[in-house]
Amino acid sequence: MTSALAARDVVKSYDSVKALDSVSLSVNIGEIFGLVGPNGAGKTTLVRALTGTTSVEGAISVFDSPPGEIDSERIGVLPQSFRPPSRLTPTELISYYGGLYEQSRQPASLLAEVGLDTEAADQQYETLSGGQKRRVCVAIALVNDPEILFLDEPTTGIDPAGRRSLWLLFEDLATGGTTLFLTSHSMDEVERLADRVGFLSEGELVTVGPPSSLIDTHGGDSRLIIDTSETPERCGLSEVDYRVKPQSNQLIIEGVSPQDISDIIMTLNSAEASFESLVWKQPSLEDAYLALTGKRFEGVYDQHDQERVNQWAR
Repeated sequence: MTSALAARDVVKSYDSVKALDSVSLSVNIGEIFGLVGPNGAGKTTLVRALTGTTSVEGAISVFDSPPGEIDSERIGVLPQSFRPPSRLTPTELISYYGGLYEQSRQPASLLAEVGLDTEAADQQYETLSGGQKRRVCVAIALVNDPEILFLDEPTTGIDPAGRRSLWLLFEDLATGGTTLFLTSHSMDEVERLADRVGFLSEGELVTVGPPSSLIDTHGGDSRLIIDTSETPERCGLSEVDYRVKPQSNQLIIEGVSPQDISDIIMTLNSAEASFESLVWKQPSLEDAYLALTGKRFEGVYDQHDQERVNQWAR
């Protein structure tokens, strides 16, 4: 495939701190590439390097040219923090930013595409909800119909239904040939959207691959988490039959399939063991990241992002 983005041995230092340490990657045209890592991992610095807004050591190309030589008409960028003029309406904002380009999208169709209703389109930006504001920001990034789109936390503050509608939009853009470079704290979002994902940790690109492959290789086993203060012996859970690990008022049973759960519940009931709930957790992209880097993401997930679970409460 033809490369839309390429970086080779990219290094960026701030005084004695290396924000990027010999990062190399390539992104194909029409691919959705996800970049994940906790705050301070170097994600924003890498995006700035790829868009030519910060100087780095190493080689970077966008459509086989240095970033600074690429026509701005071909690139769209949605920063994590973006504050357009607050007194303008979304319709006026799209017209304003569209005027910066030779060709641009029409406000009404573009705002409808990102899911902003007609009533909100004519309200001042400062009066909109956080989710509505973020939709407007996505629309602004699309106003020039870019060939490559950088999205930094694109669905922050948007409700679950709205997130899914934007995911469909991003997938449609990629199907149409647009290249998307996505950074996100939401593993759920990256796992859903990305064709390939890169794990960034302390400025180093630890690995790159399809999400499913990274999970299969590094995510570990599925597990059943039982909230109980009982011992495995008291619960009738023999270590001969199960891989049980007691952990802080929980019993974690590794390698459990959905078919095993009913048998385990029957065992608990037969032993008259006391437990609050059971949660079955599949290996996730976060588990793969933890296995490879030794680091967890803290304080950035809700339950729907962090776990795919089936829960039984007694």
